Amino acid sequence: MTSFAQAIRTYRGDGGSRDEFFAGVDGALATEQTPAKRLMDILDEEHAARPLPPDIYAAIRRRIEHAARTRPEADSPTGPANRDETRLQTSPGFAPPPSRDPSSGTGSQATQVMVDHDQTMKGVGDTLNSRFVLEECLGIGGMGTVYKALDLRKLEASDRRPYVAIKVLNLQFRGNPKSLIALQREARKAQQLAHRNIVTVYDFDRDGQVVYLTMEYLSGQPLSRLLRNPNFKGMPFAEVFPIFKGMANALAYAHERGFVHCDFKPANVFLTDASEVKVIDFGISRVIQRPEEETEATVFDPGSLGALTPAYASPEMLEHREPDPRDDIYALGCITYELLTGKHPFDRVPALQARSAGMKPQRPEHLGGKQWKALRAALAFEREARTPSVAQFLEEIGDDHAASPAGRKAKKSSAPKFAIGGALLAALVAAGAAYYFYDQSKGVEEAAHETPPRASEGSTTGTVTPHGPGAPPASATVTVVPAVPATPLPELTVAAVTPVLASVPCSALVASVHDQTVDVQGFVSQKYGLARLKEALGRVPGVKTTNFGVQQVADDKCDLLKVFGAYWTANRQSGRPASVHTRSRATRLTEGDPLIVDLMTPAFESYVNVDYYTLDGSVVHLLPNARSRDNQAPANYTATIGTMGDWVVGKPFGSEMIVLTVTPAPLFDAPRPDSEAKPEYLRAVEKRLSALAGKYGRERVAVDIFQITTQAKK
Repeated sequence: MTSFAQAIRTYRGDGGSRDEFFAGVDGALATEQTPAKRLMDILDEEHAARPLPPDIYAAIRRRIEHAARTRPEADSPTGPANRDETRLQTSPGFAPPPSRDPSSGTGSQATQVMVDHDQTMKGVGDTLNSRFVLEECLGIGGMGTVYKALDLRKLEASDRRPYVAIKVLNLQFRGNPKSLIALQREARKAQQLAHRNIVTVYDFDRDGQVVYLTMEYLSGQPLSRLLRNPNFKGMPFAEVFPIFKGMANALAYAHERGFVHCDFKPANVFLTDASEVKVIDFGISRVIQRPEEETEATVFDPGSLGALTPAYASPEMLEHREPDPRDDIYALGCITYELLTGKHPFDRVPALQARSAGMKPQRPEHLGGKQWKALRAALAFEREARTPSVAQFLEEIGDDHAASPAGRKAKKSSAPKFAIGGALLAALVAAGAAYYFYDQSKGVEEAAHETPPRASEGSTTGTVTPHGPGAPPASATVTVVPAVPATPLPELTVAAVTPVLASVPCSALVASVHDQTVDVQGFVSQKYGLARLKEALGRVPGVKTTNFGVQQVADDKCDLLKVFGAYWTANRQSGRPASVHTRSRATRLTEGDPLIVDLMTPAFESYVNVDYYTLDGSVVHLLPNARSRDNQAPANYTATIGTMGDWVVGKPFGSEMIVLTVTPAPLFDAPRPDSEAKPEYLRAVEKRLSALAGKYGRERVAVDIFQITTQAKK
């Protein structure tokens, strides 16, 4: 009997019969009793190992969905609504046409799946209300399918961003009379949650039997894709904190307005290409019950649809108790732990089972004691023991300065110091004297024997004879100085930090500031190092804390940063309108892995160059090249290259760079070889970029850099 995985592997793409291929897939689906979620995972694993054409991939996904509807018992007890994660699929290529079902002899749309012989589900290529053209399937969740859609009205009005995201209610929920209410509530509630870290919801509408929600279109990836990458092993706290802060701010804002998310999980957190964090899908959030208020939640409880995720649900949610902000805090704690370690704190075991088994999360490496205490409190199984508010969680875990060894030392040193032990302290207090301060960098013994400072105006000098065990045998003269209020730190500005970053050799750095904290992103040479960079920033007036999202680079990357660094910095400072990264955002690739790259262009028509700087000193031109010469792109365009297995990771192994260069005119008039020596190419690029910036303006040249590390297969 052919398994589902074996059936997928039979696809050759060499002109063989597609009918036979799909017959094999359908036969495997008909005989296997594997849950739909696992079938999706198998498909993704096979697709990652050997990419399938987009139409083939999409057609197999639809067959899995159809099989799940005809035998829902193969899924979890609660049916398809209890899927653990939202599955995402972005069609690769620059402009893929609406796919057609290759197994259909009628040429009907591939997305037309029959259910009960009389209902059809809208899909890619269809139009809703003669306005929204569904162009791409972005995700499939418990309640609906999300599409990227072209808004024809925006297009007619020459809107620079004509795309929206549309959530179409799944067919299996249309028979549920509460499902339409759920989507309507989602629209109304989400419209009240206007926050930079919450996805913007526009409207709720229907087209015949199809009900849908229109919302802000986001370009990027869900957090679940990052966490599920097999190469993801966790991130340093300095890199986790900006993501955590975005999630926390969104939840705190919602909680203040009486809403609990109730299904907070990595799939409902989106990382945009502009480095923003967006919380999505407040679809089953429930109004927090307040005794003094009557709310619509007493009439309709969207949680009754069963759309929650056990791995991130608090024990109280699994017990169907009334919602509470601390339910979201438990989920936030789980996600934060995963970001730090790459693992779920309880190995994805539902909270009730984890509590019964006495499971306890292990402290992440390199996490300060105070931070660990804050995270552990958020993961408490008992609601009463859990952190009471997101704001408190944010405040406690964000105090990384006090949590570090250096911070603890500084905090300890900030208390008043006394030169001659406890007996002298008692005598000073009894006399009503002020505190005696000394240089915090000196030890107690040294301070006890140094010459007392000369008395100044306003100070008092006296002789105190200490008594009690441990007191010096002779009297000590102590100068008592009235306490002086601490001088407030000067206001911290980007302008004060920028010259320091600009002076760092072999680097490309950009900073943002808030309060007395400076956040730095970019690249710095290993020779200079992060410790030296932190020391340099620490000398800037007003800097109290530094957070780094900085990657260290080898010396052989300095020539690259010299050419592209200023353009990269300008692109980051303007919100990163141009971006490039691997498809999974993985920074570590293994021998044999396909190199698949996602990119986005700025808000103007441009020419796109993607270059791969290898460890052997050469440059491979991913776009354009001999096979793909057309590299002109419209404004705000997203594309994926390498989905057909064009490039595979091989020797030599180490740190390498992918560079996106976007220009208003062709970078070169004549085609260049697919691969060439780096020094020659960099000289040509530097000269050409200077000319284009002078002619069209420096803001029309954008660069983004993505560093990866390749390794041999174990």
